[in-house]
Amino acid sequence: MVASPPYRTMRSVEQTRGPASQAAAIAVVVGAFALSFGVICADAGLGLPMTVALSTLVFAGSAQLAAVGVVADGGTGAAAVFGGLLLGARNLAFGVALAPVLRGGVVRRMLAAHLVIDESAALATAAPDAASARRAFWVGGLCVFGPWNAGTAAGWLMTGAIDVEALGLDAAIPGAFVALLAPRLTDASARAAALAGAALALTLTPFAPPGVPILLAAAGALAGLVVGARRARAPA
Repeated sequence: MVASPPYRTMRSVEQTRGPASQAAAIAVVVGAFALSFGVICADAGLGLPMTVALSTLVFAGSAQLAAVGVVADGGTGAAAVFGGLLLGARNLAFGVALAPVLRGGVVRRMLAAHLVIDESAALATAAPDAASARRAFWVGGLCVFGPWNAGTAAGWLMTGAIDVEALGLDAAIPGAFVALLAPRLTDASARAAALAGAALALTLTPFAPPGVPILLAAAGALAGLVVGARRARAPA
């Protein structure tokens, strides 16, 4: 039976409401974390126009923090760019995973590419079908873009009035990702991958350059594959 237009509209609203509420919660956290990024940029000697341009044109929090951290430590521009690219490398995997659901013309795909971030990818990949994934991606990306840029500018302007560590803003993003990850740990293979990735990141953090532990933590997926293969071979 073909659904009537009102039913399709109601179903579309219901499918969008879940990602929208999740994206709104993430946006609040991202906005708070953006305040700390603005403060860090000001402390590193970056002007407001450059700080805002970083958030608008790069729009990748971890890559931005890595680049600014290198500059603050006296590193070269080339080193800052390399650090940002290293952390941004994971977006290649996101792009490959999301490409089937983000179709359209050149302009639309370029805009979508700019919104490929951890949050939009997480919401899209958690959706039950392609249409829901497409809506979740756009809702997530756009809901994060505004608060990230507004928070960056506000943080720069309020430098000296914000104590990032005292307010716990430096822990906002990791906490948000734990909240996103938890509902997906529904089977043994997913839990094995998450635990192995966390163990790799924690072990490498004291020794590896910034950004490298996060990338290498992706190898934790191998543990999930091993557990999944063993369960598949196990007798019913």
